[in-house]
Amino acid sequence: MRLRKYLVGKSLWYLGALLVALVLNFLLPRLVPGNPVDAIVAQLGRSGTQADSLQRIHEHYVKEFGLDQSMVGQFFTYLGNLAHFDLGTSFAQYPAHVDGLISQALPWTIGLQLPAILIGWLVGNALGALAAFKGGWFDRGAFLSSLFLSSMPYYCLAILLLYLCAVALPLLPPGGGYEPGSSPELSVTFMVDVMRHYWLPFLSLVLIFVGGQAVGMRSMAIYELNSDYVNYGRGLGLSDKRIVRYIFRNAMLPQVTGLALSIGTLVGGALITEIVFSYPGIGSLLFSAIGQNDYPVIQAITLIILVAVLLSNFLVEIAYGFVDPRIRASQAGER
Repeated sequence: MRLRKYLVGKSLWYLGALLVALVLNFLLPRLVPGNPVDAIVAQLGRSGTQADSLQRIHEHYVKEFGLDQSMVGQFFTYLGNLAHFDLGTSFAQYPAHVDGLISQALPWTIGLQLPAILIGWLVGNALGALAAFKGGWFDRGAFLSSLFLSSMPYYCLAILLLYLCAVALPLLPPGGGYEPGSSPELSVTFMVDVMRHYWLPFLSLVLIFVGGQAVGMRSMAIYELNSDYVNYGRGLGLSDKRIVRYIFRNAMLPQVTGLALSIGTLVGGALITEIVFSYPGIGSLLFSAIGQNDYPVIQAITLIILVAVLLSNFLVEIAYGFVDPRIRASQAGER
């Protein structure tokens, strides 16, 4: 009964957060100054199109994109399209559908960030636990290096790597997902080309993630090392290997939470890194859409990000409720 109350309460809270986020997701792109149709027509005017033709094109686009409706009407049209999983048509790349543009960009983002998060999480936690247990010069070196990396913004490391490895020492390509002029295909030559463009954005993400995880894991492991159960275990004569296993297990809970949240924010986690390297992922698509006031593309990408964030937080809280009965009791107001 207490678990059911906990689940219902959390579900209602996240449903309310989703509704508020949908309203903001619709409103915020429209607060950006400028009309997307005016920008499209102005671009056509620079190519020498006649004035009466521009007027007809302007009227057609306004009606086609539903901009002749009131704001409330546009909002209910937006909700109706979402109910049918229709993300709309891109203003800037008309008549391309938004779901088609996202399906082209999303695999690049997932392929870049998911390995960076998983490898960074594994290496960072192992490094942090080892530093806390060994201490001495190894701890000082690992901690200072990890603190330096975790304090650096993603884009700063990306720019440094870009300058060192692509400009000063031209070892790797400076940007893009593959060489200009080639087209995606399933061949060894293309895969080798993709991997050469992959390393710089991947390293700029994974090094930052290793640093953050190592700092967090080291702090948790040091706290556990000074716990009463560790001293008691040592008094009983338990081996260091067995004590480290207990410490690592107890210190992992917040780190697992961090991993779940990182995977949830995967889509929007490194937008600037993709922009720095002109990587053909969601970040580059969003950057281009913002510059062109392409409302449907902006709304679709931010919708994916907010749903992923809410879902990951919801799953983490539900998992906590199952694992720790004290949390359920606290949320149910029983203590």
